[in-house]
Amino acid sequence: MALEAVPALSMRDRRTDFDGFARAMGESYARFGFAIVRDHGLDTGVIERAVRATKDFFALPDSVKRRYHIAGGGGQRGYTPFGVEAAKGAATVDLKEFWHVGRELGEGHRYRKYMPHNLWPDEVASFRDDVYGLYSALDTLGLELLESIAAFLDLPHDFFRQPVSDGNSVLRLLHYPPTPPKPDGVRAGAHEDINVITLLLGAEEAGLQLLTADGEWLDVNPPEGALVVNVGDMLQRLTNHRLRSTTHRVVNPAAERAHLPRYSIPFFLHFAPDYLIETLPGCVSAEDPNRYPEPITAQDFLFERLREIRLA
Repeated sequence: MALEAVPALSMRDRRTDFDGFARAMGESYARFGFAIVRDHGLDTGVIERAVRATKDFFALPDSVKRRYHIAGGGGQRGYTPFGVEAAKGAATVDLKEFWHVGRELGEGHRYRKYMPHNLWPDEVASFRDDVYGLYSALDTLGLELLESIAAFLDLPHDFFRQPVSDGNSVLRLLHYPPTPPKPDGVRAGAHEDINVITLLLGAEEAGLQLLTADGEWLDVNPPEGALVVNVGDMLQRLTNHRLRSTTHRVVNPAAERAHLPRYSIPFFLHFAPDYLIETLPGCVSAEDPNRYPEPITAQDFLFERLREIRLA
C-alpha cells in the first residue's frame, strides 16, 4: 500500500479561509510533523540570487572557505567544513558543508552576547545583500505561518510575535558534494531540528525523507517552488508533543546521480534567547500529562543540543 503523502497547502487559501488553512496545517503537523506550503509569495528573484551566491561560495577553494571557519564558535556563524556535524548519537559525520547567517543586531542590543556578528566572504561580492535578503523574507514568512499555528492551538493569533521577536534564527546554506562510491555515512543522518519551525527551500536533488509514526521512511518531494515547513524540538516541547518534531534525514543519491551535488537552504526559526519554553496549559490534560514540568530558556536548550551534534 502506498504511503500517505504530506499535504501541499496553499497560502492563497490562508488569505480566503484563515481558520481552514490553520486547521489543515495543524493537522498535517500532528500527523507528520511536516507540511508543504505553496503560493507562499516569496520573490523568485530573491531566492535565485541567494542560491547563486550559495553556489558561488561553495565553488571556492577549500583553503579559502576555511578562512571563514570560527574555531570554537559552535558553527553559529560563517563556514563549517565538510565532515564536522553529526546527527545526535550517530557514529559517522554527515557528508555536507554549510554556512550560517544569523540576525543582524546593533551594538548594545540586549541579545548581542548570544548572537555573534555575521561573517561575509569577500570573494562573492553580492553575498551579503543576496543572502540576507532571503533571511529577511523567510523571517517575515515564518511569522505568518506561526500565526496559523497559534490559531490551530486556540491561542491569540499574535501569540508567537513577541517570543520570536529578535529571535536567534539562522539561515543555513547547505552543500552536499557529489557522493563517492561506498561512502562512509549519509548526506544528513536521521535527526530532529532544534528550533521552533524550519522553512526549507526545495533542493534540485531529491533525498529528504521523514520517519512516519508507523516507522516507515517517506520521501518528501515538494512541488517546484514550494517550501517544506517542519516542527522543531522547541515547538514540540512547548506543545507537549501535540505538534511533533519528526525524525528526518537526507539519503545518498542513486548511483546514476551520485556525481551531482545537492544544495538546500533551510531557515531555522528560533525563539529569543531568554524566552522561557514552558508547556502550554492547553496542551496538558489528565490523559496527556506535562512531559516537561521544568521550563528551560531557548538559549540553554539550544546549547544543550549543539553539544549533542558536536558543534559545541
